[in-house]
Amino acid sequence: MEFIEFFKLGVSQFLGYTGFANVTWGHICMIAVGIFFIALAVKKNYEPLLLIPIGFGMIIGNIPFVGGLEVGLYESGSVMNYLYFGVLHGLYPPLIFLGIGAMTDFSALISNPKLILVGASAQFGIFAAYIIALALGFSTMEAGAIGIIGGADGPTAIFLTSKLAPEMLGAIAVSAYSYMALIPVLQPPVMRLLTTPRERLIKMRPPRAVSHREKVYFPILGILLTTFVVPSALPLLGMLFLGNLLKESAVTKRLAATASGPLVDIVTILVGLTVGASTQATNFLKWDSILIFGLGALSFIFATAAGVTFVKIFNLFLKDGNKINPLIGNAGVSAVPGSARVSHVEGRRYDKGNYLLMHAMGPNVAGVIGSAVSAGILLSFLY
Repeated sequence: MEFIEFFKLGVSQFLGYTGFANVTWGHICMIAVGIFFIALAVKKNYEPLLLIPIGFGMIIGNIPFVGGLEVGLYESGSVMNYLYFGVLHGLYPPLIFLGIGAMTDFSALISNPKLILVGASAQFGIFAAYIIALALGFSTMEAGAIGIIGGADGPTAIFLTSKLAPEMLGAIAVSAYSYMALIPVLQPPVMRLLTTPRERLIKMRPPRAVSHREKVYFPILGILLTTFVVPSALPLLGMLFLGNLLKESAVTKRLAATASGPLVDIVTILVGLTVGASTQATNFLKWDSILIFGLGALSFIFATAAGVTFVKIFNLFLKDGNKINPLIGNAGVSAVPGSARVSHVEGRRYDKGNYLLMHAMGPNVAGVIGSAVSAGILLSFLY
């Protein structure tokens, strides 16, 4: 009899530890969202390098368990908690920026410097969302973290939020990466709404050839000009321009290959996985998270609209032959090269011979710099 009672107690204890005994509708909801993200990546090819790690992270983070086993992301001493350290303390974003710099060709921006204004104009979405978040009752630091979603730059959003509002990191990071992946869905309607058929047919002059010397000088001048103005953006911009110098110097090919390949791939996996896992239903499913997601979408739409509208206004001061196709205004957000591809695809919808990709890369890479500068400005004012 004692054995039977012991066996029953053991079975009962085991069943109490299973996910079936601890599952809630919140866990099921977030697991379904994770599966949806994976489906978007596999079926629609929407930024699979982001959505698959994030989606699978959502599944991992919402497997129900009994507290105290040191398996959850928010449990001190767990493996997931150690991996999350790089997100929570802003370690991963500079490493991703190093890889982005090593992968990025700034030639389109160097050959046509006025395109940096397009990238700058798209940062309007950040400050518009900041003002709206303040009006809705968020604190100044929380509003700053929410606003940065409009830059469409996941690493920058993580970096700034880890400083200003770490308690909102999961919601803001998931929002930023989600909207980066959904660029092909969100941006085209705004672009079509704000442009005329005639504007969509504008053909831009081919960008001039950029010399090797110019490419080497650019990251050096870039780091000096940006960080002397906004030193608080140094962790991001320093790594971005270092990565680009490794690439363009042509004498550190092994380092550039490591930064743009294995290093950025490893960090992307870790960021996606831990950001996804941070959506643990007990911590994530709150009214504020839903509101943040909505404000993120609004911020992103404002950024896209600001970029397109700025080009239309700028064209009023440019001579025929030098005008800019407003369809590249959307590329002022930081999602490289996703938003530039959207510019190109939209341009070819109206003229199969209109190749906007290289032109769109100008404001696109300017947006990377602009979002980091905007984060630095917010950090210096609010931190």
